[in-house]
Amino acid sequence: MGDDTARRVRVEALAAEIARLAAQAPPTRIMHVCGSHEHSLCRWGLRSLLPESVELIGGPGCPVCVCPESDILAALSLAERGVKVLTYGDMLRVPTRRGSLAEAAAHGAPIDLVYSPADAVRIALAEPDREVVFFAVGFETTAAPTAALVAAGLPPNLTILCSHRLTPSAMELLLGSGEIAIDALIAPGHVSVVIGVEAWRPLVDRYHLPCVVAGFGPDDVLAAVANILAQRADGRVELHNTYSSVVAQDGNPRALALLDQVFEVAAVVWRGLGRLAGTGLLLRAALVEVDARARHRLVAEPAENVMPAGCGCAQVMLGQITPPECPLYESVCSPSDPYGPCMVSAEGTCYIWKQFGGVAV
Repeated sequence: MGDDTARRVRVEALAAEIARLAAQAPPTRIMHVCGSHEHSLCRWGLRSLLPESVELIGGPGCPVCVCPESDILAALSLAERGVKVLTYGDMLRVPTRRGSLAEAAAHGAPIDLVYSPADAVRIALAEPDREVVFFAVGFETTAAPTAALVAAGLPPNLTILCSHRLTPSAMELLLGSGEIAIDALIAPGHVSVVIGVEAWRPLVDRYHLPCVVAGFGPDDVLAAVANILAQRADGRVELHNTYSSVVAQDGNPRALALLDQVFEVAAVVWRGLGRLAGTGLLLRAALVEVDARARHRLVAEPAENVMPAGCGCAQVMLGQITPPECPLYESVCSPSDPYGPCMVSAEGTCYIWKQFGGVAV
């Protein structure tokens, strides 16, 4: 039996199991916090396999979407001074009130994309007489490579503009605020490779939510849903790891040590969601020499958490609306001409729905 056939058989079996369990469980609203999970859901039409009593929604799982405009404006300000700014591709197209990084690059600003922090080192070494800044964005998955880069030592002309965020901490605060109304959580496998399964324990214990760490194939996602429904049917609230081939209970000790060595936890703004205590990473004070904000004496822009006027991205990330319920979806906002950040990134829910549709392929 080929891999595709075996996966199809497994998906069909899981869909049948989900239907059986849903008949025994109360209505269940499950949130995931990963663009890769949303991509799998939409690409494979997995929502069409779910009973009406089971709702699977996307959460704030796109780092490009939650990056505050103030951080992008800081990168633009650096480029306007002639500093070479490097960042991941999706960040280039995020619109701000002063345009996007891509638009600035098209007008000659020294802005370019990189695929890894190592690319930033290579470029800085190739241009030793030029100041270079790596605009480091992302959750724990990309924060760990940034930490390894800094810990290894940077070229003297390379500094870091840091915009990293912590996923479980943000979910804990949003659940506590009542902004998110869910019955269970699917945790992202790649983030959990770094932080471990146990990092999600506070959400299970404090908010009585079944939580499953899952991989990203269609069968991985459906296996997590089946696990959650089995818990709900039995009245259990547990933390499970269905991605144990990759994710350890306590994560990656080396990566965690590097994160602690390089960063300190701080309150930061999540665009559209507000300032959330203990959910961001800033370079430690001892590393001021590699902090782009300090070296280039950046005047802090107001860290506004608002979306563009009329944009429903914040509500999409909180699971309050689906992308088509935003009045700007497709009419004003599209992947080719994004108005809100959720339409920019390949991990943004609006972008994914526009590419594949939210329910069926």
